[in-house]
Amino acid sequence: MLESLRIRNLALVTDLTLELGPGYNAISGETGAGKSILIGALNLVLGERADRTLIRAEADQCTVEATFDITQLDSPLPAFLEEHGFEPCEDNQLLLKRTFTAAGSNRQFINGSATTLAMLKQIGEWLVDMHGPHDHQSLLHPARQLAILDAFSGLQQPRAAFTALLKRRTEIEQAKADLVVDEATYAQQLDLLRFQVKEITDAALNPAEEETLEADYQRSSNAARLLELCQGALQLVSENEGSLLDHSGDLGRVLADLQQVDDSTAGLVELHEEARANLQELQSALTGYAERVDIDPAQLASLEERVNLAQSLKRKYGGSIEAVNAFGAEAAQKLATLESRDEELARLNAELDVLESNLMQAGQNLSAQRQKLIPKLTKAVTAHLNDLGFAQSQLDVALSSTENPAEAKTTGLDTVEFQFAPNPGEPVRPLRAIASSGELARVMLALKTVLAAEDSIPVLIFDEVDANVGGETAHAVGERMRQIAYQRQVLCITHLAPVAAAAQTHYVVSKAVIDGRTESNIQQLAANDRVEEIARMLGGKVGAARKHAEELLG
Repeated sequence: MLESLRIRNLALVTDLTLELGPGYNAISGETGAGKSILIGALNLVLGERADRTLIRAEADQCTVEATFDITQLDSPLPAFLEEHGFEPCEDNQLLLKRTFTAAGSNRQFINGSATTLAMLKQIGEWLVDMHGPHDHQSLLHPARQLAILDAFSGLQQPRAAFTALLKRRTEIEQAKADLVVDEATYAQQLDLLRFQVKEITDAALNPAEEETLEADYQRSSNAARLLELCQGALQLVSENEGSLLDHSGDLGRVLADLQQVDDSTAGLVELHEEARANLQELQSALTGYAERVDIDPAQLASLEERVNLAQSLKRKYGGSIEAVNAFGAEAAQKLATLESRDEELARLNAELDVLESNLMQAGQNLSAQRQKLIPKLTKAVTAHLNDLGFAQSQLDVALSSTENPAEAKTTGLDTVEFQFAPNPGEPVRPLRAIASSGELARVMLALKTVLAAEDSIPVLIFDEVDANVGGETAHAVGERMRQIAYQRQVLCITHLAPVAAAAQTHYVVSKAVIDGRTESNIQQLAANDRVEEIARMLGGKVGAARKHAEELLG
């Protein structure tokens, strides 16, 4: 569940913290008080695009933080966090944070570790189901209707298996298209691949050369200078008159005399002996290095040619020797495929025949499972619609399937049409043809109520979905919210008193002018304050509204 939401410097908010409880949470307030800011902030922390113009005037950046309790979460989220190297959720607390500045920079964090917007969005899909005032319009789209049917039926896995088969069919068809070209193009492809494979094979570049080749070339090209420096060092250490070793011998004799006079200086003698041994070791190392420096023009030319070859191939085929070799291996595979074009086409056609059969079987199985569960879905939704003001209404789902594998989509062989009869005695007709905005909102709410028992998303947010609803239907909407909240946390922004009165916890958003600036704030209502807010939402005469509010709150 969503435990807290903190917002800083967003629109009318300077610093606001919303602490939420389990179950059904209602939020109300005057129009323009800033209720939509809460939804906008939550969208931001769940990866939606940021609008810099929403940063509060005179502020440099906006910050939104959300804390989720994932104790009872049934989703791949914990494994996802571990797989991507995020810190574990201490005490099952998931911390999400998003900041964006007026200059355009964005930063986002998961449990304190930097992340991407795509990651936040992925996590948001597991945590929150957001339903806004216009989202019910999506019910008019067949793709959305099919997704609802599959969510209710638990068919995401067989649907994904069908999608994988369809993807493989697309890959095979593309591979065939790559092979079936005119003879001139075919000859050009063969020539190019043969040239590339030969060039890379003849070069025989070894990834181990990546580090050593350039270093060997630098040493060989600077051999004369290296030898000159080495000989200069040897002269200073041992070869010149008055070298370091000569002076070291003189120093040793002085220190020996010093020790004869004062035995406490024996340590100085030892230090000198160690230093002289190091000088002798340095002399030996310099001598060995000088012997290895080889001024060889032929070797230098060979190394230069090798370096130039490696650089040329890296420019053409990849930024490293490993990438060049990988390109060569892929080109060799393509060449082998082209050279055996007829055999490869026969193999692809055989695989495609088997795949088409498997695809149709998988699609037909998916269709059968959908058809089997349609009555269960329509019965459950219709029952809720009856409570939402549609007495004796009927919802149906028309499923049609193609037998042509070429017409298959990633969702299967089916197309779906939700059909609805809001009044008794009327035939069902496509939902898109008859439903008003208010009717669509209630159909969507009925679907959400049914789906809440099927999916694992822990937080449902309804933003003014009760528009165009009133009277007894408003009471039913409130009861639906409470019913969903038995299994999920619900956050509902509402203008309707019966919907707010059904909540376990009630918050009110208000705005005030402080030091000449308008600020939005939110507070949880105590019992007496809640009566006052419900009465305000009811309108009418104060006394009657207050009495009605007390009745609603029970």
